[in-house]
Amino acid sequence: QVQLVESGGGLVQSGGSLRLSCAASGISIGANAMGWFRQAPGKQRELVAVNTRGESITTLDSVKGRFTISTDNAQNMVYLQMSGLKPEDTAVYFCNARSLYNSAKVYWGQGTQVTVSS
Repeated sequence: QVQLVESGGGLVQSGGSLRLSCAASGISIGANAMGWFRQAPGKQRELVAVNTRGESITTLDSVKGRFTISTDNAQNMVYLQMSGLKPEDTAVYFCNARSLYNSAKVYWGQGTQVTVSS
């Protein structure tokens, strides 16, 4: 059974930092494209950053230079380091895995809330 469990969300003041963690089980993150998405109230879910076979890309223009995705293959963990947080970063953040060998295999975590106060 595949599980992605996020942690590390919370309430932070504008300009602060948080590190989100995603613990993966039932899959090897090295065999997946691992991503972080976020969804703010009333908005569509959007891709923030993705790591594929060790290559990390921050895809969302509004967070480039502030957010960084990283992985620890030995621990099967994925992280999202967020700095310079802004109120508009407030959202539920989701960990995502997409198999590199079968694109139909896509998994989601339950999400972790990040709230940035002004």
